[in-house]
Amino acid sequence: MDWKDFIQQALAEDVREGDHTSLSCIKEESHGKAQLHVKDEGILAGVELAEMIFRYLDPGIQFRSILKDGEAVRHGQIAFELTGNARAILIGERLALNCMQRMSGIATLTHDFVQRVAGFKAKILDTRKTTPLFRAAEKWAVRIGGGVNHRFGLYDMILIKDNHIDYCGGIVKAIEAANQYLKEKHLTIPIEVETRTMEDVKRVIQHGGVNRIMLDNFTLKALREAVKLIAVKFETEASGGVNLDTVRDIAETGVDYISVGAITHSYRSLDLSLKALIG
Repeated sequence: MDWKDFIQQALAEDVREGDHTSLSCIKEESHGKAQLHVKDEGILAGVELAEMIFRYLDPGIQFRSILKDGEAVRHGQIAFELTGNARAILIGERLALNCMQRMSGIATLTHDFVQRVAGFKAKILDTRKTTPLFRAAEKWAVRIGGGVNHRFGLYDMILIKDNHIDYCGGIVKAIEAANQYLKEKHLTIPIEVETRTMEDVKRVIQHGGVNRIMLDNFTLKALREAVKLIAVKFETEASGGVNLDTVRDIAETGVDYISVGAITHSYRSLDLSLKALIG
């Protein structure tokens, strides 16, 4: 990820021809000091990105991290302090907070899911259910929270889902087509296929040609049967309707991965605030 490009685009959206409030109220040479206040409980994420934002605006800024990404935080703590050009601090304030609040919310929810499956081999995966153009930050936050990134986009993995299967004329035809495509294009990216029934699972096991089998919206009983049937022949991934109340039962079935769209689309942002220090 080119974070400089991300910061430039985000600032262009916000600042355009200038931060007229800061330009009118703050002298160009003014220096200031500020602290990032934590007003919530959870897992902190985005400190490194915040530092990049402020250093982009003021390369000479002094940035002192007090808390690190991945640390459990509580109300009243200070995450970092910075000293530098006052206009730069004010311009970067909202962008840094927007990123950190959302990333911390994702990291916190991911951590909650990871804790629920502790003791089992299952790993918590994210999905492509992310905010357009903010995916890299959201997936970074998932890693900070202890989760594992699934494919980043459509380009780094073949994931044959229900609509692909239906359009292609069947699950075996879709797998064959995917493998032929990889051969023709000289690609080595992995192939995962979604299964909707036990019959789908049996067809995939018999045919092969994939790295991972997704078990979509299977009941717990069906999940156990499918995992037992697949054994160690392929990686297994449970998906569909996963929440904090159901994830541990799903992990108990023995699946390798559990994908959770909620960690990047249904999180609660953490309450953080940047406060100027005077005197």
